[in-house]
Amino acid sequence: MTYISLVIPVYNEEQVVEQLYARCSTALGKITDSYEIICVDDGSSDNTLAYLLKFHQINKKLKVITLSRNFGHQSAILAGLSFAKGEYVGIIDGDLQDPPEFLREILNKLEEGFDVVYAIRKKRKENIIKRAFYGSYYRILRGMSNIEIPLDSGDFSIMRHFVVDYILQMPEQSLFLRGLRSWIGFRQTGIEYEREKRQAGLPKYSFRKLLGLAYNGIFSFSRFPVKILSRVGFLVIIFSFIYIIFNLIKKYAFGDVPQGFTTIIIFLALFNGIQLFALGLIGEYVLRIYDESRKRPLYIIRDKYLDE
Repeated sequence: MTYISLVIPVYNEEQVVEQLYARCSTALGKITDSYEIICVDDGSSDNTLAYLLKFHQINKKLKVITLSRNFGHQSAILAGLSFAKGEYVGIIDGDLQDPPEFLREILNKLEEGFDVVYAIRKKRKENIIKRAFYGSYYRILRGMSNIEIPLDSGDFSIMRHFVVDYILQMPEQSLFLRGLRSWIGFRQTGIEYEREKRQAGLPKYSFRKLLGLAYNGIFSFSRFPVKILSRVGFLVIIFSFIYIIFNLIKKYAFGDVPQGFTTIIIFLALFNGIQLFALGLIGEYVLRIYDESRKRPLYIIRDKYLDE
């Protein structure tokens, strides 16, 4: 019988964790008796951990890993993946916007011969601003990326264990797991689902965190930010030559000597802006190289509750 591991990162989800446990255990129990649910408490400051430990005592198939502080959603998922033992390994968010009942359909698709099956959000129930942000971002990323990253797909997925092993071999500091999942390759496909609204509590992904995740996707899987600098520089050079020729014609053909002060100011502002923009992009890559060179762990485990 196939053994399934389900990894769930949780952070301050005391209002939803009881429903999360009930729905996930019921959904997996309908599929197989051989499963484990790995909840990674990402430094919660409320009663999330207390609830998880209570359910762990009731059902030893629920395993709990606690991190020493809040390391972030992607790091928490990676921590859970490192303990997953199943032949199939699933990932689902702890806010129940991804319905656990849909795991059955993902698994059915996986058993058709695929190595990775990810869920594609055909409809979201967040506010219009967030929907617009997500929709625009995924399309920009797809246009800029040097790999094929599926549109509107998140971390909600099931993978064969050997795919997880490859992900664990790449502990990048700037984690973007759905990008790594695509980069690895193998036989992958998506299946559409309707994403639910948050069951309770407040979203834990602030705009700043969303922006950071977006940055990781762009700078980790695209060379476009660097390439655009050379293209902009080339266009500026062409524009400069055209402007020089234009002024030479005005001077020698028509005797019209161009006034220099305004022109100098415009060119200084233009070139300084381009230089600052270029330095910012290069600095972003240098900062990421610096982060990688320090080789700090992506998470620190405080406690593990894995007993069967």
